[in-house]
Amino acid sequence: MNPDLNSLQPYPFEKLAQLKSCVKPPAHLNHIALSVGEPKHPTPQIITDALVNNLQGLGQYPNTRGIDSLRETIAAWLCKRFGIETTDISPHDHVLPVSGTREALFSFAQCIIDSTQQGIVAMPNPFYQIYEGAALLAGAQPHFINCDESNHYLPNYDDVDESIWKKCQLLYICNPGNPSGAVHSNTQLRNLIKLAHRYNFIIAADECYSEIYPENGIKPTGLLEASTNMGNKNFARCVVFHSLSKRSNAPGLRSGFVAGDPSVINEYFRYRTYHGCTLPVPTQHASIAAWSDETHVEHNRALYQQKFDTVINIIGDNMSLNRPDAGFYLWAKTPIADDLFAQQLFEQQNMTVLPGQYLSRDTAQGNPGKNHIRMALVAPVEECIEAANRINNFIQSL
Repeated sequence: MNPDLNSLQPYPFEKLAQLKSCVKPPAHLNHIALSVGEPKHPTPQIITDALVNNLQGLGQYPNTRGIDSLRETIAAWLCKRFGIETTDISPHDHVLPVSGTREALFSFAQCIIDSTQQGIVAMPNPFYQIYEGAALLAGAQPHFINCDESNHYLPNYDDVDESIWKKCQLLYICNPGNPSGAVHSNTQLRNLIKLAHRYNFIIAADECYSEIYPENGIKPTGLLEASTNMGNKNFARCVVFHSLSKRSNAPGLRSGFVAGDPSVINEYFRYRTYHGCTLPVPTQHASIAAWSDETHVEHNRALYQQKFDTVINIIGDNMSLNRPDAGFYLWAKTPIADDLFAQQLFEQQNMTVLPGQYLSRDTAQGNPGKNHIRMALVAPVEECIEAANRINNFIQSL
């Protein structure tokens, strides 16, 4: 067996299941789960119709690059969404469909990392645990950049020692952030691109939450957008990851794409010819329908805004939290230890939230996930209202 497997920590939901196994919830209350970021809004019919209408594609092996019309649709969406000139994005050179961002974020590190150099993969802390696992199994050392309240829950890149940047081969950023929803500014992204060029590393920007933002808010800036704005029009050292799971309520479709630096995309394509994970042809046609439509995305945003407005209004006086810049998570401080809060909330109110420390790691500067919980507002609004009231009841009982 690969000895690096022993470096992997239990996944957050494994830890959560163990935490909950020690107590028994009240049987008279239905269970409400705010722990998993799985969208519960209905998958749009335009996606399911396109899937069903192209089932004959199951008789074909899909190729690694994906069908031309899918890459062209993705390129057009990128240009429209992020204000990029159509002449700056080549569907063939800059875009590669993938089976959702999870597998792509993981396999990307296996392709990029030179394991002979004892390199570093830098990432936010708290973080999506796939980043850490990808680094470890690629033979690199993870370096955690804390995201705490003092920096609006964004990574404090100024605190990173130059010795780390010199060994860094890959930087994962999550923009908007999971779990906080904090968004990097255009200036911050430009500064990261300058660092990438100075120290010779690649930026992998996980932008899967970028289309969930307040209706009256500011659209999150994308890495390719910042890149082209600063004149880096070939997106050197910049790669973005997008998905239909959150944007289009289609987590089971397992469809997304990577885009950016054509030299990196070409090497990643070469890796994927052996790695596999190509999208079935019916899935590609369903993806074309999804990326071509914004009406369902706007409706999606309105539903999330309603839930944020309502839940924050109910629990805002009892919990220390801020409305996120984007995404569908609430990142709230807890009045007691986060794991104890989650366990007792389950025991008393039959509700599941995720302790912040399960999403983070200890560092010399502390553990920024401790004494926080992540709540995914993915359930219907009525269920979110019930959850908020239960949280209030629980806090008042402490």
